[in-house]
Amino acid sequence: MAIRTLDEKFAHGLGDIYDAEHQFLQALQEQLQQATDPTVQQLLTTHIAQTQQQIQNLQQVFSLLGRQAQRQPCDAAKGLVTEGKKLMKECQDNPALLHLAIGSADAKVEHYEIATYRDLIAGAQMMNQPQVLQLLQQNLQQEEQTAALIEQNTPMLLQKAASQEQYGSGASQGSTPTL
Repeated sequence: MAIRTLDEKFAHGLGDIYDAEHQFLQALQEQLQQATDPTVQQLLTTHIAQTQQQIQNLQQVFSLLGRQAQRQPCDAAKGLVTEGKKLMKECQDNPALLHLAIGSADAKVEHYEIATYRDLIAGAQMMNQPQVLQLLQQNLQQEEQTAALIEQNTPMLLQKAASQEQYGSGASQGSTPTL
C-alpha cells in the first residue's frame, strides 16, 4: 500500500515499532531462558518489564489517535532478532561469550528503537499531539536508559569473556584473548 500522507507515514511507523517491540519482547524472554549470569538475568528481567510497558504505551498512542493497535511487519526487527539468535547459538558452548552476545544483540536493538522513537516523536510534534508525544518520549527515555545500562555493563561482560579465554580450557595463561 502506498503511503501518501504524513498521517499514513506516522501510522506505518507506529505499527512498525509496535511489531518490533513484540518481536523484541519474545527475543528477550528467550534470552532470559539461556542466561545464567545474575547481572545479565537482572538486566533482561528489567528490560522485559520495560518492553511490556512500552507496548502498553503504544496501545495508548493508537487509542489516542482513534486507531486500532495494529502490527506492521517490521523486517528490521526480524533481522536483528535473527542475527542475535544466530550469534547466541554460535556462542552457546561458552557462557561468558553467550552473555556478551546477548548484550551485543540487545545494544543493536536499543539503537534501532531509539532512532524509531525519535522519528515518531518528530511526527507527533508536527501533528501537535501532546499526549502521544508524552507516551513516545517515555518510551524513548527508557530505550536510552537501557542502551546506557547495556553499554555500562559491556566492559564487565568483555572482561569475563577474556578471563575465561585466558584461564579457561586449552588457553595458555600468557595468551592475549582475541576480542
